[in-house]
Order: sequence, then structure tokens, then C-alpha cells
Amino acid sequence: MADAIQPADLGFFSALASAGSLSAAARELGITTPAVSKHLALMEARVGILLVNRTTRRMSLTPEGELYLAHARRILGEIQDMEDLLGVSKSTPQGLLRVNATLGFGRSHIAPLISRFARQYPQVEVQLQLSVNPPPLTEDTFDVCIRFGAPPDARVIARRIAPNRRLLCASPAYLQQHGTPKVPHDLTQHQCIGIRQGDEAYGLWRLSTGRGAKLQTEAIKTRGNLSTNDGEIAVNWALDGHGILLRAEWDIQRYLDSGRLVEVLPGYSTPDADIHAVYPQRHQSAARVRSFVDFVAQAFQPQRG
Repeated sequence: MADAIQPADLGFFSALASAGSLSAAARELGITTPAVSKHLALMEARVGILLVNRTTRRMSLTPEGELYLAHARRILGEIQDMEDLLGVSKSTPQGLLRVNATLGFGRSHIAPLISRFARQYPQVEVQLQLSVNPPPLTEDTFDVCIRFGAPPDARVIARRIAPNRRLLCASPAYLQQHGTPKVPHDLTQHQCIGIRQGDEAYGLWRLSTGRGAKLQTEAIKTRGNLSTNDGEIAVNWALDGHGILLRAEWDIQRYLDSGRLVEVLPGYSTPDADIHAVYPQRHQSAARVRSFVDFVAQAFQPQRG
């Protein structure tokens, strides 16, 4: 079993998994489909387990194959990082880049940026995964995570790419029917649309006035008939007049500009949730990571006040 896993197998299996089929992998690798099938069979024979379920039309990874793939890509990424640190890799960014972002922001902002990034850096293979809750920073699952708020973990680098205020808002129809809150405590008498995301205390809104020694903050426990873990749904409910919503400025600015939503309690501020690109310290010299973070930061530059 000393030669059960060979270095060449790692890149081959990563390419096979990305291609999704033996024939597609053959085209990607520039070899024949029988050659791909033979290489895979030899790999499975050496490790003594089935890595891929094959049918006439499709293939899927077994649980062992998923585990093999995760470790293969991590090892390949570390090799790429070492080459970058030693200065022996090509100057052009290349290799696998795993990106994570939240559902709404990732769909509306990060995915379009990746489309442009891929055209500029065709040798980088980008995998984007969107999730409701960000993955733990201690897990070696992603190379770059786009997150709201600076992470507390000192083992990662957090680069601020855009400011992000969270605003209270509601539709004109709702405010006309139910009245407009004048002070934070008034919110307890209103329907407030809840969003269950991340580790934040659900339904607890903190509103502040003043600065420095004069800063005063109130924690308001809100209530409402509607809640969701999807920000886009919550915004649509606010547009439909179901209540007051606390949401990031980037997500509602166009509705504030058009008048479909109105800011509520504009004299009060909520905790900032600036947008950061977060990545492990060991990736700070990786060309593909640096290029992507710089690309994203530059794209948001005009939005900075």
C-alpha cells in the first residue's frame, strides 16, 4: 500500500470530478475516454475502494471519493501556495480558487464579479458556493470567504472591501396604515420582519444615537408574524407592506431611491456590518487569492464614500 496514492492521481481526480463525466474529463485532459477509465480503475485498485459510481450516462463520487477529492484539492492548493511563496510559480494566477459568500450578496454581487474575473484570469478555476450561514473559519473548506463584519479569528486576514450600513425600512403603505415609529421603543408595537441568519440574536435590534461618551444604545426585542432565513424574501415582504425590516443598505438602496421603501428612524444607527474578504494567513502569498481579493476590492472602490 506504499504507492496506494500517487501524486499524479490528485490532479487527475480533481479534473475528473470537475468535468462530471469520463468523456468530459478526457476532453479536458487531452486523452481518450478509455485512458481516463483505465487511470481511474488503476487508482481504485491501488487504494482498494470504489471512488466513482459509473453509469452509461453519468458518474457520481462515492463517500470515499468525496473524501479523496477534498484532500486532493487541499493538497494541490498547498502545493500551489508553496510555489507562490518560493517564487517558482508562473506570474499568472492559476489553480483552484474556492469562494464562499452569502446567498443574496453572493448571487447579486459576487457571482457577476467572478464572471468578469474568469475572463481576465482564465487559468484560475473558480468554485463558488453560496450559503445562508458562513462556514467556520477554522475549516479548510474555502480559500476566500466574503463575510459581513470583521471576523474575530486572528488566524485569518480580513480585508475590508466595502462599507455596509444596515437600515430600518418599510413600505409607504405599511407606514400609512400603522404609523411611523418616532423612537426605538415604538418598534415593539409594530410588525417587524425577522431574518434568522448567522449567530446574531434573532429579533434583537440595537439602535444607537450620539457618539463617543454620549453614545446611547437601546436593544429592542421585536416581534412579527413573518420570519425567514432568506434576505431577498424578507425584502419582498417589506415591499408588500408586511412590516418593518432591518436590512443591509446594498440590498435595499434601489428601493429607497425609487420610493418603494422608506427609511424608518433615520436618526438612529445600527451596528455596522462592513463587507470583508476573509482568507487564511497561509494564503496571503497565493497569486490566485491575491488577484481575486484585489479584483473584488477594486470593483467596490466607486461605492466607497
